[in-house]
Amino acid sequence: MPPDPLRIIGKVADALAAATSLRDGCADALERMSVDLAASFTFLSRPSQDSGVADLIAAKGLHAADFRRLESRLPKSSLWRILSAATPFVIDDLGQDPVLNFLAFSTHTRMVAAVPIKLGERAGGFLCAGFPSGSRADEARTLRILETAASLLAQTIRVDQTLISENAHLAAENRRLRMELKERYDLGNIIGNSGGMRQALGRVRQVARSNAPVLLRGEPGTGKDMFANAIRFNSLRSKRPFIKIDLNTVPSAQVLSTLRVTLQRAETGTLFLDEIAACNADLQDAIKALIPPAGSGKQDLAADHNVRIIAATSRDLESLTCEGSFDTSLHQEFAGHTIFIPPLRERRSDILLLADHFLERFATEQKKSILRISTPAIDMLSAYHFPGNVRELENVIEHAVSVCDANVVHGHHLPATLQTAEVTGTETRVALESAVATFERDMIQDALKSARGNVAKAARMLDSTERILGYKIKKYELDPRRFKSWR
Repeated sequence: MPPDPLRIIGKVADALAAATSLRDGCADALERMSVDLAASFTFLSRPSQDSGVADLIAAKGLHAADFRRLESRLPKSSLWRILSAATPFVIDDLGQDPVLNFLAFSTHTRMVAAVPIKLGERAGGFLCAGFPSGSRADEARTLRILETAASLLAQTIRVDQTLISENAHLAAENRRLRMELKERYDLGNIIGNSGGMRQALGRVRQVARSNAPVLLRGEPGTGKDMFANAIRFNSLRSKRPFIKIDLNTVPSAQVLSTLRVTLQRAETGTLFLDEIAACNADLQDAIKALIPPAGSGKQDLAADHNVRIIAATSRDLESLTCEGSFDTSLHQEFAGHTIFIPPLRERRSDILLLADHFLERFATEQKKSILRISTPAIDMLSAYHFPGNVRELENVIEHAVSVCDANVVHGHHLPATLQTAEVTGTETRVALESAVATFERDMIQDALKSARGNVAKAARMLDSTERILGYKIKKYELDPRRFKSWR
């Protein structure tokens, strides 16, 4: 009785629909098809990334030795031409094929029929069935069944290739994001050479690879978020979740439920509690339960959740503890691993380093060719007290880059807060003529720096003459010679 095409194709479709992977689904489909076709073997093949062998996605009726032999020999056989011709192919007597005749003897196969697996305009593989000696397979009918099955298999292969491509894209994106994290949070990339910063970074190196709770203390804008991320990035939990709760923004009635939900998301990772001083008594108790005393073995939240706690605050915990609004024992839990991040006014030597870093970043983002910050502008930055710390400096430089219409940031590009005498504590009455003279002097000084003290070159840069510029240099008591070795 000839095979029923609808029955066979239905079984193939069912097998592919129930599959959880390409190879498992194809293997099940070939097994069902082989039985109804009365085939001695079937296999599904495609080119491998290694061009020397074939990728046998699935096979039925082949011993392990034949399977491995077929993988290496198939690209040298006449069947491989299906990939370029994209048309069905039949071998009437497999025993006469010099490359594949081993299958004729091991599987008692005579006729072989193969059809391409078409992926768009090309053949991405082929489906093959062998029939035993003495059988009378209807060649045309067999090819029609194989071609219909090949169409179903092609769709499955396309989906698999799409998933592989998407996974590869996600993996590449994941690597890119990890590199960005490394560039941003690697300890070597945190900017600061002042004594206070060196001390803070030294403490980060000490605590990063432990599981101990850490408390970050510093004024708003000092970079506590960056330090928390640096600790996590350099810890043994670097590839685990990093979840932050800003306790200042969570309503007190919801804070405990928020903590419970967040604990599930942060499992095996790091939980960053920003502004821990805002906790109410119930939340302080819950946080304490996440940090059991060493060797206590007590059964509480810490036994149920594997998370590391990093907390931060800008408030005076000692005063809050004395007032009774912050738990003394919770304060003590963090006492051994507290890191103080100095305010920017106490690390003035870092201002220029940070300003140059932000200048390069924002100039790149805004696609501007800004090379440096002028000396008068640097003086203004250095003289300012920065109540908003590093965050304020970052905003200042972003503003300066956005309004800068030259390749140098000048003092007039800086925000009004740095130029207002009442804010800086340097209140004076400056006439318009004096302000214009200051601006002109700055421009001449910058041009002399760029020209390395060459007055003629500086004059050309300013679209002026050497005689006029010489007069201005004398007027402002500038010495071009001091700029000859300027870097």
